[in-house]
Order: sequence, then structure tokens, then C-alpha cells
Amino acid sequence: MPSALNSSSTRSKKLAVVATALLLALGASACSKTGAAGSGSTSAAASAGGSSSAPAVTLSGDISFNDANLTKLDAAIKTALAGKDLSKLDEAMVVNVAVDYWNAGKVGFNKGLSDLGIKGTFQAPANGRLDQQLSIIQTLRGQGITGFTVSAIDPTAIKAPIASANSAGIPVVAIDSPLPAEDGSALYLGSLNEELGEKAGEAMKQVLNNQGEVVILTGSLTASNSLERIAGFKKALEGSNIKITQTLNDGTDASKALSNASTSFQTDPNVKGLYGVYSYDGPAAGQAVQSAGKTGAIKVISSDSDAQTLKFIQSGVIQATVLQQPYQQGYTGAFLLAAFKVLGKDATLALVKPYLESDGTTLSTGAGVVTQSNIADYQAMLTKLGIG
Repeated sequence: MPSALNSSSTRSKKLAVVATALLLALGASACSKTGAAGSGSTSAAASAGGSSSAPAVTLSGDISFNDANLTKLDAAIKTALAGKDLSKLDEAMVVNVAVDYWNAGKVGFNKGLSDLGIKGTFQAPANGRLDQQLSIIQTLRGQGITGFTVSAIDPTAIKAPIASANSAGIPVVAIDSPLPAEDGSALYLGSLNEELGEKAGEAMKQVLNNQGEVVILTGSLTASNSLERIAGFKKALEGSNIKITQTLNDGTDASKALSNASTSFQTDPNVKGLYGVYSYDGPAAGQAVQSAGKTGAIKVISSDSDAQTLKFIQSGVIQATVLQQPYQQGYTGAFLLAAFKVLGKDATLALVKPYLESDGTTLSTGAGVVTQSNIADYQAMLTKLGIG
């Protein structure tokens, strides 16, 4: 876990033990299902170990993302690379923390490498620590990496490594969390994080009927993706009677996220909603709510598609999760790195230009929403992509 969260005190050790035990129980406790995936009634919540006094709300979902446009771009890049020597390429995908969310990105990246016939490696700091991520990048540079995508833990700290890579002719593409264009990343491949936050806020308004206290759980108060999602969430709640009472930072520590979630409504019984910004925050919130016997009484809106998140949606513990498309961040990321290195920046950006957002630097992978109404369709899509 992050060093800032480590402590030698007896109290911290006891909290860590309790949190760890609860996390170990996550898989078993989340497996209770309600049958039909399309059911959005309060009976689903009751079967998961709690009850709700609020009227039943059926949320719709959307999993179209931006796959159609990215498929066209991938094909255009592959055509442009045809006949070029790719034998010396050795790419890397460097993410911000080793969590289940990134399994899909790893699968996509490896598939992209395979389709191009090039080498590469997927790297993730085990505990989501900045020093680990910077060390990974330094090591990869020493191994002769020819380009890398990165979900930066800290946008300021990553400036120097990117500048160094650029000076050596090594392209860098930001994924998951955008970086300022002036910092040297070739472009940003990922979701529009403010849009993700807005979708989460809209879902929260529906399940809370526009009133109640809400707590935000996040893994960072500096990373761009976190700040933008929170901003979008707040924007969506403007004009409602929903009040955000706390924003709790867990430093990408799932045990701390669980503790934060539990403490938030134990100390304030008026809390009626939890918004999990990072992929593990939703399952942590779900576990805390279920363990306290408050399923349905406290609504949870999550981010991303961890296995536990999907199980909690099926059982009614989590009402909705707002998704990125990490598979495409991996797959298209591999194609972009090859293009930037072999074709050059100008030629690559010419291929990408028709698919960029209005800011001219964002290649969106789209945003999706999964609820009980469409979870079966989403799981079928994952299976088709080879994502377990």
C-alpha cells in the first residue's frame, strides 16, 4: 500500500486487519444473485441483505462506447504500416495500479501487439505508488523501449520522464488520465473523464430521487482523471437537493477505501449515497453497505467493471457503474505507438484527426453505463473480447 498510509501504530494495524478480512469476504458475499439481469426492483436489493425505503428505480444502460470509430482508425493505421519494418519495435503499457480493471487493458494491448507482430510489455505498480511507476518507466527506458502509453499517477511528476523520452525520439501517449499537451504526450487516448462523472451524477440523482447526502470515494486528489470525474459528478448534481458532504481520499489503497466507506455512513446516518471514483472504490462501498445491512438504503454508483462490481450490480448492492473501455486503450494504444514511431507524428496525427474530439488532442474511447437492465449484454461483450 502507499507509504503515506503506512503506520506502526497498533490502531492502524487493527484497522488494516479488519479491512483486509472484509475484502477477503468480498467475493463470497457478492455472489448472491437475483435471477433475471433485467430486474431493477427493490426485491433485488432485499435478496442481497438489506431493504430500501425509496421507490424502485430502473436505470437504463449503454455499452456502445466509441468502438466503431476506433475500429476504423486501427484499420487505417495497419494499412499505413503495411510493408514497414516493425521488427525493432518494443512497446510498453504503463498503468497506475495493479487492479482488476486493467485486465481488459492488458488483454487489448497484447492483442494489438499480436496483430501488429511486435514486442511489448504491460507494467503496473503493485501498490499504485508514484515512485514505483517512475521506477518502471526508468527501467523500461534502460531496456530500450521504443514507445509507451501511460496512465500517470501524478501529472506533474511525469513531465520529466516524458520530456526525456521525447528528446530520445520515444513517443508517449497518455491513457486513462489526460496530460496537458504542452507536457509532451502525443495525445490522450481514453474517456472524457468529466463525462464519466456527469453520467455517475445523473444516475445518482435518479436513484436518490434528487435528494440526500452523498460521499465521494476516490484514490487521488491530484490525478487528472479523478479531479475531472469529481467535477463532472458535481456538475450533474447542480440544481438538485443532493449534498456532497465529504470527498475521501484512499491513496489507491482498497483497504482504506473500505474503511472510508464504512466510516462515512457510520458517523453520519444521513448519508444515502456513495460514489466510487476509482475501480475498486465501488466494490469497497458495496461491501461496506452490504456488511452493514444497508443494501438499497444506501445507493452506490461505481466506476469501471471489476468482477465484484458486476456481481454487486446483479445482486442490487450497486445500482450502476459508469465505464471506460480499457480494452481499446490497450489495443489502439499499441497501434498508435507503432504509428508514431514508424510513420512519424505528422502522418499519424493526420490519420487520427477525423476521430479527435473538439480539443484536437483527445481520442475518446467512449463511456458506458451498466445496470441490471444490460449487464448480460455487457458480459457477453467481455467474453467476445476474451476478457475473463
